[in-house]
Amino acid sequence: MQLLDGKSLAKKIEENVTQEAKELKNRTGNVPGLAVILVGHDAASQAYVGMKKKACDRAGFYSVTHEMPEDISQDAIIKTIEMMNQNPNIDGILIQLPLPSHIDTTKILEVVAPNKDVDGFHPYNVGRLATGLEGFVPCTPLGVMHLLNEYNINPKGKDAVIVGASNIVGKPMAALLLNAHATVTVTHIHTKDLKAHTLQADILLVGAGVINLIKEDMIKEGCIVIDIGINRASDGRLVGDVDYDAVAPKTSYITPVPGGVGPMTIAMLLSNTLKAAQNHAKEQHS
Repeated sequence: MQLLDGKSLAKKIEENVTQEAKELKNRTGNVPGLAVILVGHDAASQAYVGMKKKACDRAGFYSVTHEMPEDISQDAIIKTIEMMNQNPNIDGILIQLPLPSHIDTTKILEVVAPNKDVDGFHPYNVGRLATGLEGFVPCTPLGVMHLLNEYNINPKGKDAVIVGASNIVGKPMAALLLNAHATVTVTHIHTKDLKAHTLQADILLVGAGVINLIKEDMIKEGCIVIDIGINRASDGRLVGDVDYDAVAPKTSYITPVPGGVGPMTIAMLLSNTLKAAQNHAKEQHS
């Protein structure tokens, strides 16, 4: 059993991004800029945004957070996004999800300019991912692909089973694995016999948000397990969706929680923002 260490890989990626951002600034005067929209006072969202801000600071990016009250109108959010679409100092725009229930999330995500959509949630980028074209890819699934690559795990021809079909993780994860020639099964809350599917997996990717959902008898010997879940246990610890202590000995590779996929998500956000900044600099100077 080998640990897939997302923490050390994320650090390596962050160092590369910092270096490339420096080179971009020296060459063009452009500094990568990220704007975050945070609505309401969700503690987890505030913590995530804080982590993203610190990562931007470390990488030498310009970053701004638009904190908005819980009861803000949809039109006010749209106006702010449109303003940032026009702002030449902003290369990436990130809408921190979830949004309050009175806001139409789909509508908000569609307002973000596709070339600033560093979260990869705009239908334009979703379509490009599905058809295997260049575009922005959601940070968490992209981070998983980098992690597999770092440990020379090639998904080609492998049976990959995804637990959880969200637009943020499950669906883009399926598209990336399909593009990498894996045979992909996506399971979700309505799947009849989850265990029958997970037992087939060469690579099992779990992002359902349910503590200890995957038990030791649900994977085959030597399975590669990617735990994308982040949950707060009753004792305050951060845990994933996999019953780690019981499952880990059976795996060939497994991600720890914390320290697996989480740090990779933020590293990919930096990487996507840098890419957006490089694209914008190219357009300006061509």
